[in-house]
Amino acid sequence: MIYVDNAATSFPKPECVYRAIEECMRYYCANPGRGGHYYARLSSKIVMKARDALSRLFNIDDPMRICITKNATEGLNIAIKGLLKPGDHVIISSMEHNAVTRPVKTLEKEIGIKVTIIKGNDRGEIDPEDFRKSIAVNTKLIICTSASNVNGLIMPIEQIGEIARECEIPFLVDASQGAGYIDIDVEKMHIDMMALPGHKGLYGPQGTGALYIKKGLNINTLMQGGTGSNSEEVYQPGIMPDMFESGTLNTPGIAGLAAGIRFIESYGLANIRTKKYSLVKRLTDALSDIEGVKLYNPYEMDANCGIVAFNIEGIDSAELSSILDRDFSIAARGGLHCAPFAHKTLGTLNSGILRISPGCFNTTQDMDEIADAVKTVCRKLHFM
Repeated sequence: MIYVDNAATSFPKPECVYRAIEECMRYYCANPGRGGHYYARLSSKIVMKARDALSRLFNIDDPMRICITKNATEGLNIAIKGLLKPGDHVIISSMEHNAVTRPVKTLEKEIGIKVTIIKGNDRGEIDPEDFRKSIAVNTKLIICTSASNVNGLIMPIEQIGEIARECEIPFLVDASQGAGYIDIDVEKMHIDMMALPGHKGLYGPQGTGALYIKKGLNINTLMQGGTGSNSEEVYQPGIMPDMFESGTLNTPGIAGLAAGIRFIESYGLANIRTKKYSLVKRLTDALSDIEGVKLYNPYEMDANCGIVAFNIEGIDSAELSSILDRDFSIAARGGLHCAPFAHKTLGTLNSGILRISPGCFNTTQDMDEIADAVKTVCRKLHFM
């Protein structure tokens, strides 16, 4: 099987990730922050190592401003629903995942916030100045994905962040498709909040993620419960990160996440990006020569986070995904990718898109075999 669905979940993981999870499960898995015994202390150290690793990777000056979540979606919901109030205005891009779109549209329906969606061109490209033009007196939040999960387009988050900072509006970034591939610096890019998953570009297991909240932002909690701190109080503690970490953390998963970031540091972020882009370019070049194939992803390295997005004329993307899986043992993703506004922007709302998202463990041979499989499908459809 050729696995090229890394935009959904990276696979396989680096060997150090498997070892870290197993070691935690076998030798010291206890409740971090609950109790002072040896195993609890070891578990707490692992969680702190993960916060430190995340801080290094994204230039976050205080690791305690990072709360551990089970995925990016949880972090986005905490940030969005914990900040916005009735009558507030939020600005998002048309390339957002439903992890952003659904929370803001739900708040629009339930408490009356106002939502502005900045539309991109037919490639999804956004003019940052359109965010500035949409700012109103009641604008309380600007949200943008770091890169599209549909066609890989890298968004101008630094420029949008500059506008948000100038206008003193909090800026939330969904780093689901950028973390571990593009260089994200929360200070340089003026990012006030950032949600990310552990299981994609950071090479951790599913069920891990993080939310960064800049000091000075007041975010309400969505959930209350045991935190291991201020246990004598009947109300949720107001300290970071405890206030957003009710219940037992996924310690083995966090151990794997920390190991995944160590792998990125040892391999080199620039090397990962070069490797992935070389695969994207090889496949994009091959597909561009096949009659019947339409490509949607950016070609340039500095514009693409590592996705090849295409369709074959006359066949639905979900059906094409099924054919590649059944007949060629290629694991890719068709459909709408939980991002209907992005597909509307790209003109693919009815057909969806076939998404190939290689990882750093894929090979040029994998890309060649995918191109050959697409050629075979096109021949059967009489394009060649």
